[in-house]
Amino acid sequence: MIRPTTLESWLAYLETLHPKAIAMGLERVALVRSRMDASLACPVVTVTGTNGKGSTCAMLESIYRSAGHRTGLYTSPHLVRYNERVKVDGDAQSDDALIAGFNAVEDARGDVPLTYFEYGTLAAFSIFARAKLDVAVLEVGLGGRLDAVNIVDADVAVVTSVDIDHVDYLGPTREAIGREKAGIFRAGRSVVCADTDPPASLVAHARALGAPIVLLGRDYGYVAQERQWRYWGPDGKRHGLPFPSLRGAYQLANAATALAAIGLLRDRLHVGAGAVRDGLVAVELPGRFQVLPGMPAIVLDVAHNPHAARALAATLAAMGRFPQTIAVLGILADKDWAGVIEAMRGSVDRWFVATLPGPRGASAARVVAALAAAGIAPDATRAFDDVGTAFAAARAVASDADRIVIFGSFLTVAAALAAVR
Repeated sequence: MIRPTTLESWLAYLETLHPKAIAMGLERVALVRSRMDASLACPVVTVTGTNGKGSTCAMLESIYRSAGHRTGLYTSPHLVRYNERVKVDGDAQSDDALIAGFNAVEDARGDVPLTYFEYGTLAAFSIFARAKLDVAVLEVGLGGRLDAVNIVDADVAVVTSVDIDHVDYLGPTREAIGREKAGIFRAGRSVVCADTDPPASLVAHARALGAPIVLLGRDYGYVAQERQWRYWGPDGKRHGLPFPSLRGAYQLANAATALAAIGLLRDRLHVGAGAVRDGLVAVELPGRFQVLPGMPAIVLDVAHNPHAARALAATLAAMGRFPQTIAVLGILADKDWAGVIEAMRGSVDRWFVATLPGPRGASAARVVAALAAAGIAPDATRAFDDVGTAFAAARAVASDADRIVIFGSFLTVAAALAAVR
């Protein structure tokens, strides 16, 4: 076989190696890793959760970097470029670095069929193994127990939230989903859980492993003040903290969770008060309540399930009043449309619905029908073939005083960003 030579051709190749886009299980990826130099000789923080894990990972990376530690960050999915998924010391890896990682996987793979995500995860670990990291922050792709990231033992496991999503893979209840997420726990190693009502299955699994579990509201927490906030946790208290640069009141829970994880590793990685403040101010994460400059106000958010949509609605309400809010919505067919619509209906005056591409993309016609079933008036909805067209139409009818909110999927936000650029 002649191997691909560009990142684009490599990514196309990865999509051909397994008959399923998602195939849960660790056997294949663990076998290939055993043939590779892909060990992480540094503390590892692994983060899972229905929502909030991307923000928590970004804060962990930003604070550790501000403290002078060399970081590796692996996240998914990406918004615009695949390179966003793998960062070393804050830098998205170049095409050449990613291709070297893919070649390392191919050298070891033999005839083992890997999914796109499994292949990319192993390539990231190969890059990290050569990067002489002080700490690695790993975001779980789906669930936890059977996710490819879970072939690495976490020194601290973080669960940001547990809610209903990906039911075909994780189960239909919070108890079932909580048990899947608890699969990243390791015996005797600490767990941080930011869910204020954690599933019994998650807590029981931690106890069965002898993994000390630190719970938001019981063992750590935060107090918001007018211009700053304070944190308390197993490592003590921090006062006079600046609000994170990521918008939304819910980000304080993510910030406190990052600080709890950092506190649990304080004997191995020192982080001073100045680094915490600098890291919170410097953190960036596109697509999480991202407000674009100019008028009308344009808000981008990857919220794609009811839990995230409720948080989005609350943050929109905190922005103040606008004469009109126009939603540009594109969502995947396997998501809970009814729950998302119910969460957002009080925040939206007009709905511009876009068809998303690919076999998982929901057609605009089907989503418009769901809006009608929810009691949204027909004259408040419009259907479009793609996100770019829907966004252009929303901008055409919005006044400078109005607001456009674009949400429903990473694909939706990525397409809107491409249209802006």
